Amino acid sequence: MADLTNDIRLAVDSGKVALGNREVVKAIRDNTARLVIAASKNKGMALQDVQHLSKVSTIPSLVFQGNPVELGAVCGKPYSISMLAIIEPGDSKILENLGNQ
Repeated sequence: MADLTNDIRLAVDSGKVALGNREVVKAIRDNTARLVIAASKNKGMALQDVQHLSKVSTIPSLVFQGNPVELGAVCGKPYSISMLAIIEPGDSKILENLGNQ
């Protein structure tokens, strides 16, 4: 989990990410998302909807074991983030580490 949080933070700081449900869905539909990460405690059907959409689009997805406030803190944001899409990982090794899990 510590490696995942470090990789997420590094991707947010040095790469390009889409934050929030609307932006993540847009990135999936535009086929620019390379990885989708969603907080495990999302409102309503948001988590299932995004997981289904990413599966259909063959984009890997991960569930962050925490709530949106914790995911926002990991991203270094002072607000909650329900989900994010990695578009460009920057200096993060999150995409390489994904294959090792």
